[in-house]
Amino acid sequence: MKITAWIDSFRLKTLPLALSAIFVGNALAYWQQHFNIGIMLLTLLTAILLQVLSNLANDYGDTVKGADKVNRIGPLRGIQHGLITLKQLRRALFINLIMCVISGITLLIVACDSYIEFVQFIILGLLSIIAAITYTVGKKPYGYIGFGDLSVLIFFGLVSILGSYYLQTKALPLFILFPAFGCGLLSVAVLNINNLRDVHSDKQNNKRTLIVLIGDKAGCYYHTLLLILAFACLLHFSYYYLNTPFSYLFLLGLPLMYQQIRDVFRYRSTPAMAPLLFKMVKFAMLTNTLYCIGIILS
Repeated sequence: MKITAWIDSFRLKTLPLALSAIFVGNALAYWQQHFNIGIMLLTLLTAILLQVLSNLANDYGDTVKGADKVNRIGPLRGIQHGLITLKQLRRALFINLIMCVISGITLLIVACDSYIEFVQFIILGLLSIIAAITYTVGKKPYGYIGFGDLSVLIFFGLVSILGSYYLQTKALPLFILFPAFGCGLLSVAVLNINNLRDVHSDKQNNKRTLIVLIGDKAGCYYHTLLLILAFACLLHFSYYYLNTPFSYLFLLGLPLMYQQIRDVFRYRSTPAMAPLLFKMVKFAMLTNTLYCIGIILS
């Protein structure tokens, strides 16, 4: 039971989406004929540890601030069941933090060609760790003042794809911004569904997500905009830089995008939003996977 509680707190279901952006970055590097499997594996390991760190910190921060209670709509974590104490959660955060540092430094030793590169990525790594922790932890966590969406766009899109691409190729062409923004916006859409689901409990606990600030109806239009912009960015890159039949494989996900847009207005902020969150995660993962395949085959 205790092991299950920790697995729930790690939120393993969030890992595939976090890793899919890393795969896109490495697929782009492979397309440019720069690829080292060792660098990719270390990048994936570091991303996993950072995501778990973020998940644990999120549980800790929301519990301390009272945002996560036993009556929440979403899945309950081990700490809400009373199977994990705050002290144990703090210890797990510290251990995970050490593992992040070890994995990240190992990655940089293998991938960086100069001291300047090493220092730059150390700074980026520290910022990633700080962002993972301060999302809900601290006196003024940015997840409580409407900046969660921006953070997800930066770290699940720009940092994940541009960082993994640069570690392989040692270059950052501007055209990489299009798939980076495309994948990042899909991750923001996942967070948006989560916030739509929790909008009432977040209001009660003074957690001012973007949806709390703009309202759930505007959040539905915002969700539509996120999906359209994401596909527009991916399509722009495919058309202008790949332009092979394989590069349009991700368009097979268009029917799922239509379903998302239709259902988000149908279900709004009711408990029925929970299944829609799972569908959004699968849709984002499918899109990223098809995009990876299209890049590699191109």
